[in-house]
Amino acid sequence: MTDHRKLAVDLFNYTWTLLDNKERTPEQDEEMVHSAHASRYHWGIAGTAKNHARGEWQIARVYAALKRFAASAHHAQLYMDACKMHDFDDWDLPFAHEGLARANVSIDSQKAREHLKAARAAGGNIKKEEDRDWLYKNLDEIGAMMHAN
Repeated sequence: MTDHRKLAVDLFNYTWTLLDNKERTPEQDEEMVHSAHASRYHWGIAGTAKNHARGEWQIARVYAALKRFAASAHHAQLYMDACKMHDFDDWDLPFAHEGLARANVSIDSQKAREHLKAARAAGGNIKKEEDRDWLYKNLDEIGAMMHAN
């Protein structure tokens, strides 16, 4: 189990490295998809429901970054479903709304706006200022994407 947990963490972090790289090659884009799914797979073996859910969120984020919005919406909804079934941390539900807003930018702008609004409202319950600021930074980014469309 420790090997699976280590792989899950390492792949999760590696996926973020790829997400942060704004000059990814097409090959790195595909590598990012595979590493996010591989991380979630290993969390499925060695993690908690919270780890599983957050793995879905990361996959949704990867697909949104690649403008594969239907796949993003699917994984963002899995995260939201898990947030509704479990009592995770105070930032999980707002980020589930963030994921659905991001996924719906090009699919359903009304739904994206609804999730942006819900994320902002739920974000007020985040106690840690750093987490709240990161949420709002992401929401502002999604808002800018919506205005660009």
